[in-house]
Formats: sequence, structure tokens, C-alpha cells
Amino acid sequence: MWTADKWREYTLCDASDGERLEKWGNYILRRPDPQVIWKGERKASLWKDADAVYTREGGGGRWTKLEVPASWEIGYGALRFKIKPMGFKHTGLFPEQAVNWDWFSEKIRAADRPVRVLNLFAYTGGATVAAAAAGAEVYHVDAAKNMVALAKENAALSGLCGEKIRYYVDDCTRFLQVALKKGIRYDAIIMDPPSYGRGPSGEVWKLEDCIGDFVELAAAVLSDAPLFFLLNSYTAGLSPSTMGYLLKLKLEKKRGGLVLADEIGLPVAQTGGVLPCGASARWTKLQ
Repeated sequence: MWTADKWREYTLCDASDGERLEKWGNYILRRPDPQVIWKGERKASLWKDADAVYTREGGGGRWTKLEVPASWEIGYGALRFKIKPMGFKHTGLFPEQAVNWDWFSEKIRAADRPVRVLNLFAYTGGATVAAAAAGAEVYHVDAAKNMVALAKENAALSGLCGEKIRYYVDDCTRFLQVALKKGIRYDAIIMDPPSYGRGPSGEVWKLEDCIGDFVELAAAVLSDAPLFFLLNSYTAGLSPSTMGYLLKLKLEKKRGGLVLADEIGLPVAQTGGVLPCGASARWTKLQ
């Protein structure tokens, strides 16, 4: 498992009975997590002192205790991010992705040349900020205008305003189709597609049904000197091996290089274990 274990301002304190107990800067949050299927003893004293608690209700949920500011900041190295309790238990950041930020940042710096990175389904821009800080020119694409606005705030917090990042509020499939038609190419691609959604004309997106064609479309806009391709997933039924096999078919078989895939996770301070938080598949064009 690839573990995001270099955080200083975020800690996964404990995990038990369907919930995470996390410290985000100065605030303690309790949130549901379907991966936490065990019913261990809640030894961490912070369980009862949480500043915010998200409770499941029917098919949804809500923050039933919210004794925190509307937003606050945390840092990962030189990067800064706005944390904000939102719907569906989200906070505006997936801390486990830091292990991928470190991986591709090293690739960008080692390239020692201009690198154009396309970040699809880019959310609030964690990967965008990391890639730009490493020296890349980043094209940030997400269909949600409010998420793109938060991404711009995160970039500003990290001192990354200006021409280094370009933002697009757009459907990712449509964006790729236009890029392909215009002959626009990118040296690296990052994507974190949703499990389910709808396109601009109401077409249904279901990850298991659509991801193969989408990866093939995205691979078509890679440049002649590609650096990497990163595919992330939080869909339980899409294993690292499945994602790795897909990248082997769509990239390694056609362009060579190397594919590696694994779960990503966060260390649990109380137990010393690692909580699985999703999966990633990485293709690298060997130099």
C-alpha cells in the first residue's frame, strides 16, 4: 500500500465502528467511513471531544455538531489548503492523495523541462497545487464551478497565482474531445473520476461502464514526450489490479513504459495500522 505518512498538520487519530477520528490543524472531526468495518475499542480520548461530527441520516447525512469556523487552513510542506466542512461528509481535501502528490512532483522536477499537466475531475485542486508547485503548467478541469473557485483559493494560499494554472469549468469528456480535435497535447494526466454522475446533456456516467473509453480518450491527448498518467478511484468495486490492467491495455501496450497499481492509505495513530482510502494506478514513460 502507498501510504500518505508525511503529514504534520493532519492526523488520522483513530478509526472504529464505521467512523474516522481526524485532526485537521487545530480541530477534531468525526466522519463516517465505509472501510471501517471493525468494532474496536475507541481508546483515543478525543472521540468525545470532537469539534464537528457528521451523522448518517437515511440516504444522506448532516453535520450534527459543528463547533468549528466556516473554514480554516492546513499545510502540507509548502502547500496550503482551505478546509471546509461540506455536504456528503467532505472537507474539501483528500489527505491520502498526498502520497501521489509526492510521487508526481518528483517526476515533474526530475524531468528538467517544461511539463504540461492536465488534471481532470480536479475538485478543489490538491493535485493542481502540488503539480504547479513542482514547476508544471497545470490545466485544471472540473464541471462544478464552486469547486473550481475553491481550487483558485488553494492556489492563492500556496502563492501559485498567475499563468502557471489555467482553470476550466467544463465537462471532462467534452474538454478532451475539443483538445483532441484542436491537436492540444499534455505531458502528464491526472484524473479522479466520480463513481456516478451525469454529463451536460443528461447522459449517465457510471465509472465501471465508462472508464475504459474515457482513459483511451485521455491517452490520445498525451504528447509525444509523455511523463506520467495517474488514475485514482474511490469506487469499492474497482480494485488496483483492475485499474492497473486498464492502464496496461491503454498505455503500456501502445507506448511502453511501466504500470504500477496499489491501494492508497493513511496511518492510524492509535493502532499503528493503515486505513485503506482508495486505489491508484500509475503509468510512467521510462526515459
